Amino acid sequence: MRRALIWTAGVLAVLVLLAGANTLRNRAGIAFESGTLQDRIARLAPAAHFMPDGQGAPHPVAILLSGCDGVHDNMYWWAEELAGLGYAGLILDSHGPRGLDKLESWRLVCAGQVLPGAERAGDLVAALEAVRADPALDGDNVLLFGASHGGWTAMEALADLMAPALPAGIKAWETPPAELLAGIRGAVLLYPYCGALNGSARSPWDSAPPVLMILGGHDTIISTPACRKLAGSLAGQGARISVREFAEADHGFDQREKSFLSSLVFDAGLRDRAREEVGAFLAGLPGRSR
Repeated sequence: MRRALIWTAGVLAVLVLLAGANTLRNRAGIAFESGTLQDRIARLAPAAHFMPDGQGAPHPVAILLSGCDGVHDNMYWWAEELAGLGYAGLILDSHGPRGLDKLESWRLVCAGQVLPGAERAGDLVAALEAVRADPALDGDNVLLFGASHGGWTAMEALADLMAPALPAGIKAWETPPAELLAGIRGAVLLYPYCGALNGSARSPWDSAPPVLMILGGHDTIISTPACRKLAGSLAGQGARISVREFAEADHGFDQREKSFLSSLVFDAGLRDRAREEVGAFLAGLPGRSR
């Protein structure tokens, strides 16, 4: 029995060390996968979904990034709402193409062990490239819309574009990063992860587009105080960032579909309130410079 306990303790210690090393790898921006932006586009394109279909005169585009549990109903709901405002919604699925849409897999994403925001940022840059290559879409009129892990990803991608620094796992730029950045008119971040692995404050934010951050006062998944602190830090670097905190909101208040293990609760009233905040933010965005 004693030998079994020692063996079990040893295995647990190794697992803890491996998880810690992997977390440090993620913090350092070292990716397991590496390739070109075209490689990334080819991998992600089959799972991408447009609402509406993007046909007709060049449409403004909203690129939507889900939370760490993958694409669920809230992404489709927001895409429909944004379509009503004239945006072609591109729902970017980072999970399915990597086989991270199963319970055992996406929990690794949520735990920060797989596909951290700094690595997923390459997906977003690839999406920006794909949008610019589509004549039905306006690559100079792009909105970033990220929830939770997707919000973290959007922040990391913006920091990469402003530095400029290649996202983890991407070998080279195609379009100059300043040109990609100039096409982004704004960013909406719903309850983003702002903890120690979020490295978005590594570069000045004075060239960033306007940002709306919506937080929950009772968020049990991410640290709302950490997000308030990070927003203040980015504002000190020149960011035009507005923070709205819903005192009664928990994480994922806009999402109906939940894991059977989740204690989070969907709240249609808070979702409608967020829609009003997003609508007001979009109405106040400056016109295109070109």
